[in-house]
Amino acid sequence: MPWIETSPMDERRRFIADHQLQVFTMTELCARFGISRKTGYKWLGRYETAGPPGLRDVPRRPHACPHETPELLVGALLELRRQHPTWGAKKLLAVLARRRPGLDWPSRSTVCDILGRHGMIPKRRRRRRPGHPGRPETPMTEPNGIWTADFKGQFRMRDGRYCYPLTVVDGFSRYLLGCQGLHTPSHEPARAVFLRLFREYGLPRIIRTDNGVPFATTALGRLSRLSVWWIRLGIYPELIEPAHPEQNGRHERMHRTLKAEATRPPRANLAAQQRRFNAFTTEYNEQRPHEAIGQRAPAALYRRSPRRVLDRLQPIEYPAHYEARLVSRNGGIRWNSHWVNVSHVLSGEHVGLEPIDDGLWDVYFGPLRLGRLHERQLAIEDSLGRKQRRKVSPMYPD
Repeated sequence: MPWIETSPMDERRRFIADHQLQVFTMTELCARFGISRKTGYKWLGRYETAGPPGLRDVPRRPHACPHETPELLVGALLELRRQHPTWGAKKLLAVLARRRPGLDWPSRSTVCDILGRHGMIPKRRRRRRPGHPGRPETPMTEPNGIWTADFKGQFRMRDGRYCYPLTVVDGFSRYLLGCQGLHTPSHEPARAVFLRLFREYGLPRIIRTDNGVPFATTALGRLSRLSVWWIRLGIYPELIEPAHPEQNGRHERMHRTLKAEATRPPRANLAAQQRRFNAFTTEYNEQRPHEAIGQRAPAALYRRSPRRVLDRLQPIEYPAHYEARLVSRNGGIRWNSHWVNVSHVLSGEHVGLEPIDDGLWDVYFGPLRLGRLHERQLAIEDSLGRKQRRKVSPMYPD
């Protein structure tokens, strides 16, 4: 049996009808409807004055406002805006004040309100922001627990080409693992740098970066081809929040030193600039005392990781109660004979789906939670609660 739906208007009609029965006193009648006697008499009086229409809500807008902008000024503002639709409030006021200096023109904010009420300010389309897991909280307590990576701001060398220094640092010891100058901050050269570092120093547990290319994208889970590769290697990609470089403060502080000592003045070309980066790296790691680690050099604390990089990637294994699905070349998975989009970044990879409730599944790629699949809508909801139509736990111990 469905629930009985009611509204304030229906309740007021019932109140009047029960009052006309003359069975209850006013006090009893108001108690039955959960209102005060003052409210009861108010609606009774309105009904006696205006009949059933008197039970409607009366607009609370005042009949007059002493601070309202005169219609003469409003008409002049709107007419000038129609003639010049790209002019803002400041320009409109400046022109009208010169034309009619004796009038008391409203403020800029009032003019903006007037233009908005009359539909003369186009609404900007809000940029869709992808979900984000939030502030990184993992502490840096041991070498190779967390590496931090970033591109230091590009600069032009004397040959006219730009240099993009990719820097990778061990968060615990401050050891500068690599500083490689690149001509472009794209996936292939960055992957080559990380592969060399993994072979030389081993694998970290976590790599912390910002949300820029090639570390992250706007795809589900902010995954990029580089972070997918890291997960396949057993490395968890950890992102700082957008517009919060202080969450990677140790790395940013190193960049300030790098900029002062290795980029000014810039060298003749990338090969010469790289020689300067190599010299800076050696001095920074082995000679330069670091205040945060007791005036010791980072090399005194850093040790290579025992986790070695494998030449062949191992398949990702999910717990037995997960449903594993292969992401096809078009970026989707098959679910109950339907297609649900995940991400083109994961093409050819397996994702795991953990049952949460009836028709609800958490979607993982390795240890990274991507979002929640809603079976009935065939949509995956990201970490900010946004669903992608037709698109459709940390579970590994340290």
